[in-house]
Amino acid sequence: MVKNTEINLSTLSRDLRKASSDAVVIGVGQGTDGPVLLDNPLTAKSAEALADSLKVLGVTGAADQLVRLPGLPETGSGVLVLAGVGKVGADRVLSEESLRRAAGSAVRQLAGLTTVVLALPTAAVADVAAVAEGAALGAYAFTEYRSSKDGLKAPVSNAVIYTDLPEPELRPALTRAGLIGKAVNATRTLVNQPPSHLYPETFADAAKELSKGLPVKVTVWDEKRLEKEGFGGIMGVGKGSARQPRLVKVEYAPAKATAKIALVGKGITFDTGGISIKPALGMGDMKSDMAGAAVVLNTVLAIAGLGLPVKATAWLCIAENMPSGAASRPADVLTMFGGKTVEVLNTDAEGRLVMADGIVAASREYPDAIIDVATLTGAQLIALGNRTAGVMGSDSVTGPLKAAADRAGELVWPMPLPEELRPSLDSQVADLANIGERHGGMMTAAVFLREFVGKGKDGEQIPWAHVDIAGPSFNNGSPYGYTHKQGTGCTVRTLVAYVEDLLAAAA
Repeated sequence: MVKNTEINLSTLSRDLRKASSDAVVIGVGQGTDGPVLLDNPLTAKSAEALADSLKVLGVTGAADQLVRLPGLPETGSGVLVLAGVGKVGADRVLSEESLRRAAGSAVRQLAGLTTVVLALPTAAVADVAAVAEGAALGAYAFTEYRSSKDGLKAPVSNAVIYTDLPEPELRPALTRAGLIGKAVNATRTLVNQPPSHLYPETFADAAKELSKGLPVKVTVWDEKRLEKEGFGGIMGVGKGSARQPRLVKVEYAPAKATAKIALVGKGITFDTGGISIKPALGMGDMKSDMAGAAVVLNTVLAIAGLGLPVKATAWLCIAENMPSGAASRPADVLTMFGGKTVEVLNTDAEGRLVMADGIVAASREYPDAIIDVATLTGAQLIALGNRTAGVMGSDSVTGPLKAAADRAGELVWPMPLPEELRPSLDSQVADLANIGERHGGMMTAAVFLREFVGKGKDGEQIPWAHVDIAGPSFNNGSPYGYTHKQGTGCTVRTLVAYVEDLLAAAA
């Protein structure tokens, strides 16, 4: 089900003609006085002539602008590509994210070619890593259900990064970039799957398939085991569907682990809203309501692939929320895993119900931190828009998560958890209700989830963070940078960077 073509990443530090490429990409920035040609491997004469012609050619240097020109003999390629990187200062130094986006945009738009040389400015290993990662993210396509591939352009299969840095120093960076690209693209492919093909049972099968060859253990709870062990949230949401729910645990436990984290992901493979049914307009996008589970799955697999010395466990809380004679009703009371009871006032607030079960299960293993990821609320889009995820929870986790997101080039913004929101979740008949204060709904949902975070061995609540990716997980607009339409794979990079930072701080 999850089959991606992985890009081959390599470097070149000598004659461009040795790459035998289809295109050579150089960067153009938006300077204060017009387009600026960035550092490149062209001869001084060629570079000067090109710089003088930028305005005439209509080149602005704006991000995502791509202008193809006939190749030069010195490049050994039939096409010279001018890739816009956006605004640049007088020093013409690019951030890692600018490089990542420029490389990803170029590779994405050059689909149909086989080998592309990326000759963007790379002064440090981190710059090469950013270019490589952007290329890996840009080289993606989802064509699994096309009966004919005629007219479809295959992603670029070889990206050669032109740099003066010695190749031995760059190997770890290229390996990491390839693994990150693979994890993000696998997440995208899961999110892009139609609900006719991705449902709880097949999602569990996909987790097993993706885990093959990696040192991870996969455990699956079917509906009988879920019912027997009291996972009332997952069962309550999933019982309205003919496709029964699953809980999947993916565990990476290296012998020399120095930290222990748990990742919990919302995996609603399709969300009709249940009895509290959604409007028809836009309901098709609800195939993406399992993005959180896809993120945590592929994060753990990336961590395992990188061999990081941390025990990482993903909990995939998977169900299909459908209306039927067996579905949960408004006013029903569910007994969650661990014994707390919840009055269901709105069956379309189902994500927090399955996540609650997963958070309790994760807490029982006493991790150093729990991070849950979910397409949880429409309120996230109202508060932060389509591209920025909200993060809430313990300061000891949310702060490092924000720092990791900044390093990874993803947009995350910390939000508070106002205590006055908790009384709005009070129920007349159960321990709490599944909906509360409408205003600030993203934060109210997080306050609900906090109720299920367990205590550590020290008796204190386990450090925890909730990441709401309702907007940034699915792109309904035009492609941009390394981001394609539909599934984006957001947050995988942030979570991997978080674990790397955690290990670095402890070293």
